[in-house]
Amino acid sequence: MDPVDAPPRTAPGAWTSLTPTGCYAPAPGPAPAPEVGSPAHVSSTVRRLSGSQVSRGIETRGTSQVDSGTDKLLVAVESGMARVTFNNPAKHNALSVDMLAALPPVLSALQDDPDVRVVVVTGAGERAFASGADISEFGEQRTSPEARAGYDRHMAEAARAWAAMDKPVIAMIRGYCMGGGLLTAMQADIRMASDDSQFAVPAARLGLGYGYAGVTALADLVGPAWTAEILFSARRLSAAEAVRIGLVNRVVAGEELEGEVVALARAIQANAPLTVAACKVAIREARRDPDGRDLAHVARLVEACFRSQDYLEGQRAFEEKRPPRFTGR
Repeated sequence: MDPVDAPPRTAPGAWTSLTPTGCYAPAPGPAPAPEVGSPAHVSSTVRRLSGSQVSRGIETRGTSQVDSGTDKLLVAVESGMARVTFNNPAKHNALSVDMLAALPPVLSALQDDPDVRVVVVTGAGERAFASGADISEFGEQRTSPEARAGYDRHMAEAARAWAAMDKPVIAMIRGYCMGGGLLTAMQADIRMASDDSQFAVPAARLGLGYGYAGVTALADLVGPAWTAEILFSARRLSAAEAVRIGLVNRVVAGEELEGEVVALARAIQANAPLTVAACKVAIREARRDPDGRDLAHVARLVEACFRSQDYLEGQRAFEEKRPPRFTGR
C-alpha cells in the first residue's frame, strides 16, 4: 500500500530539503542518454552524486539528490547515507504505481554503489510514513484480473528489490503507516517510529485480498496471534502497542526521531561494511525454510571478513586506541 515519513532538518549535519528534478546531466559524446528512471539512468546518477561528488551544482549542505524518474520518489545521498522518501504528502504518501516501478532500479543502484553504506526510507511531511496503496488508482489498476496482476507485479518487484539489499535499511516512521506502507516498513531491518505513529492493515475493511507474502512477513515479526488480530480487526495500533509487540524497534518523541535515526545510521555506517553485510545475509537466511537456506553463502561472507583489509584495520585501531577507518575491502 504506502510509504514512510520524516520531515527535513535544518540543524548542522542533518537532512536538508530536496527538490525533485535537475540532477542528471547526460554524458558528453554521441551516445544517447539513458531513459529517465531506467536502471542505467539511476545507476549513472547515483555514481555521479554519491559521497562528496557533485553534478551541476546539485548539492545542498553535503546532500546530493538522485533522479528516480518520478517526483513522487525522492532519493538523496549524504556522505555514504542514502535516503529514499515517498513524496506524495497530499495523499498521506499513498503508494502509486509509478512510485513502486521506480523502486527496483533505485535500490539496485544504491546496492551497487560502494560509497553507500546505509539506507533510510521515510515519507515526506509529518503526517504519514505511507497510508497504503493509492486508492485513486484502484479504478484503473484493480478492477480486472489483468490490472490486478500488473499492480501485484509492481508490488512484488519492489518487495524483491528491498529483500535483495545487502546494506542495512532503517525505516523512519512518523504518522500513518498503513497497509502497503506497513509492508514497506517491514522490509527494513530496523524500524524507528515517532510516538504519534499509527499502524494498521485495513484490507478487511476494503474487501481486498492480503497476499501470503505480507501475512508471513507480519507473522515473522509479531507472531501468529497478533497477526490474526491486526488482519481480522483491521484496527489501528498505537506506537506504544507497536513497540510492545515487536512491530517496531524503538519509539521516540516526534521532535527527536530524525536525530535518533541519523545517529543510529551513522553508528552503523562507521562499522565494517563486510561484517554488517554478512550479518544481514545471515539474518535473512535464518528466516527462510531450513531446506532453502544457503548457509554456504553465509560461510563465504564470514570468511571474507577474516580475509579483508578491514579485519587488519580493526586490530590496528584497537591496538592504537583510535577509531577504525573501514573501507569495505
